[in-house]
Amino acid sequence: MTRNLLLGFLSWLIPFAVSFLFYKPGGELVVPYATFKSTIMVVGVISGCYLLIKYFKITEGDFIKNGIIVGLSWFAINIILDVVILIPIMKSTFTDYFISIGIAYFSIPAISIAMGYLLKVKSNIHANK
Repeated sequence: MTRNLLLGFLSWLIPFAVSFLFYKPGGELVVPYATFKSTIMVVGVISGCYLLIKYFKITEGDFIKNGIIVGLSWFAINIILDVVILIPIMKSTFTDYFISIGIAYFSIPAISIAMGYLLKVKSNIHANK
């Protein structure tokens, strides 16, 4: 459980930290917003997949169940941290934030469940040999 929470926190922290590279000290974005948003999304997917691989490396079964658990918990962690930290920085409403950023977090459980399914199928193939 602790590993799940730590990796979930990192799934939020890595893109958040990288995002600072795109802002001037005064808070002005140095690239167009669409470029920033796309880049941070790619950073999130790549780092998230890497962290999911780390998570599943020590998982010994119930891969789909674990994919659901890790996906939903990381989804919740990312939303909660955004509500506490990002929304106040953005001076945004939850609705505007969710439409612009939060909805993308549905990719976390989608990817984690897909990884869990793939691992289950692969383990069944190896078990039948």
